[in-house]
Amino acid sequence: MHKTSMDLSVATLTQCAPEAMQAQPVVEVVIALGSNYQADKYLPLARQRLAELGKIRLSTAFRNPDFTASLEQPKPDYTNQCVHLVLTTPMSLQQLQQTFKALEGDCNRCRQTEPNQVRRVTMDIDILLVKLANIENSLSKELVAKPISDWVVMADRYPFKAHEEAGVKELTASAD
Repeated sequence: MHKTSMDLSVATLTQCAPEAMQAQPVVEVVIALGSNYQADKYLPLARQRLAELGKIRLSTAFRNPDFTASLEQPKPDYTNQCVHLVLTTPMSLQQLQQTFKALEGDCNRCRQTEPNQVRRVTMDIDILLVKLANIENSLSKELVAKPISDWVVMADRYPFKAHEEAGVKELTASAD
């Protein structure tokens, strides 16, 4: 396997709110996939669609209990997996977010639930890290204070959940 740019230490990266980076061109992304309903159907579909956008590498898929479940309100387990996607064509963060929302919809994601109804999540896609294109402008210099890496952590997702951290570490370790 060829060397990728995943050689990074997440704790030392710049964190930024997604709203501040909407127009920034992204060349690579690390995302978290999650499904608590028919994961065996929807995770492969999501991975196939992501592969249409570029080269993907996958972490191990983890089965995790829903952290919001309780004895009084049990909930189905999630299957989670991290994906490192090297985009064939750079996209703005806003375009990526829209693409991932459409993919969730293609997986029959329903965001509306009735009160006291168990929430079935066919596909959830969260952006954890983005690698910005190497462009020279004042905003990119401001966002990426560390010259050794153009990776930015999505501040709304950090610190990562245990399965996200495990997936990112696995992808980073397997980058050689």
